[in-house]
Amino acid sequence: MTEPLLQAVELSCERDDRVLFRQLNVSIVPGTLTRVEGPNGSGKTTLLRIFAGLSDAFSGEILWQGRPRPAMREWANRNTLYLGHRAGIKGLLTPLENLRALTFGRQTCSEALLRDALDGVGLGPWADVPCQNLSAGQKRRVALARLLFSDEPLWILDEAFTALDVEAVAALERLLTERVREGGAVVMTTHHEPDLAMLQRVRLGDVTRSATVAEV
Repeated sequence: MTEPLLQAVELSCERDDRVLFRQLNVSIVPGTLTRVEGPNGSGKTTLLRIFAGLSDAFSGEILWQGRPRPAMREWANRNTLYLGHRAGIKGLLTPLENLRALTFGRQTCSEALLRDALDGVGLGPWADVPCQNLSAGQKRRVALARLLFSDEPLWILDEAFTALDVEAVAALERLLTERVREGGAVVMTTHHEPDLAMLQRVRLGDVTRSATVAEV
């Protein structure tokens, strides 16, 4: 049996005296795509931020390769790529400069590699144009270009399909499918119904209830 990269064990989280999820158990193994589902406000982004090590506002335990993540924090961070709901792109920087900043300290990337990635998401002609002059969809593509050369085994993607046109949506679906087939693990949220073979779903329940139910 393949060892999980990430495990949530009896994970519970409250915000503003309201339970978002309770006693959630999830295992993320290589070669799987996990979609976190639920109504707005049910804690999807919160759960992804916990998975990514960006929030400690929970009870329960997060394990990385079977060990408590605090003991594996540096290794877990190095091997996790998180793209949040916001693109995180600086308007005064060009796509090339933004991509270089996003990879700083994580990967050594040549300019040719970065430009190839921007070409791959259709931004080659805009590589040296300040991002403040780009559309919302183009800014999202700058962030997604990171996926074309990522070496992290776990991708955590929050609403990655936001602001993308039909062509870009199809390209991202192909990329995610290929990633999973190659043994990578993907955890994501999306309001878009992607044309993907979902291997695992985590459903966060009705936020009006005192407890939510997770279905894996």
